[in-house]
Amino acid sequence: MLTVDFDRLGIGPGVRVIDVGCGQGRHSFEAYRRGADIVAFDQNADDLADVKIMFGALAEADEAPDYAQAETVQGDALALPFEDGEFDVVIASEILEHIPADDGAIAELVRILKPGGALAITVPRWLPERICWLLSDEYHANEGGHVRIYRADELRGKVTARGMRFIHSEHAHALHAPYWWLKCLVGVDKPDARPVQLYHRMLVWDMMKRPWLTRVAESALDPVIGKSVALYFTKPAVSGARR
Repeated sequence: MLTVDFDRLGIGPGVRVIDVGCGQGRHSFEAYRRGADIVAFDQNADDLADVKIMFGALAEADEAPDYAQAETVQGDALALPFEDGEFDVVIASEILEHIPADDGAIAELVRILKPGGALAITVPRWLPERICWLLSDEYHANEGGHVRIYRADELRGKVTARGMRFIHSEHAHALHAPYWWLKCLVGVDKPDARPVQLYHRMLVWDMMKRPWLTRVAESALDPVIGKSVALYFTKPAVSGARR
């Protein structure tokens, strides 16, 4: 399940990409399949170990081109261990809402992006996220949980203040918003609750089969209750170019 539009980012052979806060690696794997040189970056060693195994499995199954390179790097998003302008594309999906010092993280994302490169940031959308917070403290009040709720224009301003040019925004995963509302309502610590299990099965079926009915429904609902908002930026090739 991808939140970022890879076609919009132009990710393909020879493109150097970093997936900051990669988690289980969903965006990293797609970049690898498309032939990009991908760095999966996260602070969680266990997640990175799983991602590395999956990179190997994709290569062995010939699901990634031989020329594509994939590596995992552990570290802190507030001090990325890379040179200025090292990457053609920077992805930060569902990570900034976890970081108290988000301005510092944004500065690092911009720093490692080359002039002319593309930055994609996704975060939980304000309304669906606000409902989750209202329904359950457990949803966010835990170690490593969400520390803020973004409004899209607020996040856009934080990024453009770093000299980036805003390109586009879109919403995604409308069918997932009610699932999280349901989890918050019955208790996030009760994954075996029957309503939650049934909705989860539907989501898995939808992701595997992608039937036209749910695709049309989600496309229509995304602008209304899309769980995530994705913002796309580019770094001006000329320093100080007008945004």
